[in-house]
Amino acid sequence: MSAAALLAIAGVLALGAMSPGASFLLVARLAAGRSRAAGIAAALGMGVGCAVFALVALLGLQALLERVPALHRGLSIAGAGYLLWLAWRLWRRAPDAVAPAQQAGPQVRSAFVLGLLTQLGNPQTALVFGSLFATLLPPARAASDYVVLPLLAFAVDALWFVLVACVLSAPAPRRCWARARRPLDRASAALMAGLGLRLLLRAP
Repeated sequence: MSAAALLAIAGVLALGAMSPGASFLLVARLAAGRSRAAGIAAALGMGVGCAVFALVALLGLQALLERVPALHRGLSIAGAGYLLWLAWRLWRRAPDAVAPAQQAGPQVRSAFVLGLLTQLGNPQTALVFGSLFATLLPPARAASDYVVLPLLAFAVDALWFVLVACVLSAPAPRRCWARARRPLDRASAALMAGLGLRLLLRAP
């Protein structure tokens, strides 16, 4: 694998991580509304999920998703259901007037699991990785690719979301979130539900 291919893959992964979506919403809400530790834990969960999809693509399992529509459909429905469940929880909690400082924040482990499941909730990512690797990598895979590329995917995704968590957990963003908590929670729930419905409608 050439350095140029590695840089190109890293650039595409960075652009994908920076695009708005359920992952950004989750990290932003945990960091601004709960704690920096919760946001960072979710970011690491996102990175692990990204590494899993990279390994899945390298192993050629994305071809299985393409050849077995029922499996792809089942995973898409499961992921959409998870996002809709998150949206429902967020909407249900929005009227709660308790200030974030008075709430028992989620354990770091729970935030990590939330981040991991949110990332794994979109099986389309495996197809994106498969296309990316097919375009930028030679047909013959070196043994090191199965280590380097998942680690690269983890690093790019996790670093971006750790940055998001650190920025949004600063005092000023946390004060803004506290003042506008209800409408922001409602908006986040609506966006999360929209992403879930989009994934559901795009299921093959």
